[in-house]
Amino acid sequence: MVDTLTVGQVSSASGVHVETIRYYQGLGIVRAPKRPGAGFRRYGQADVARLRFIKRAQQLGFTLDEVIDALRAHDAGGATCDSERWRLEAVVDRIDARIAGLRRARRNTMKILEECRAGRCQFASPSC
Repeated sequence: MVDTLTVGQVSSASGVHVETIRYYQGLGIVRAPKRPGAGFRRYGQADVARLRFIKRAQQLGFTLDEVIDALRAHDAGGATCDSERWRLEAVVDRIDARIAGLRRARRNTMKILEECRAGRCQFASPSC
């Protein structure tokens, strides 16, 4: 495949900022293409696909470290849905824990709000 895209074009196609692409290159999770002669670095569709994968994984709740581990497993070969499913399960567990925490915070806030509505505001003063 011929690499014909500039970093700006890759940024537009992937939805990842140019600075972030360069950061990922520094981490070694996106290749830094060589400059042909004195020309600009050129990228291909595989680079766009990799950046889209990184962005989508982070949108799903993966940390950057988890994305890096998943990419390394993929790059080493042998990564399959069966061998990588645990990564998704870990993200779901973390999301569930955050949801439970938010529900707990909402219940506690609603109790204080009800007290406030009843004229017994526990939130009006830091000394409460």
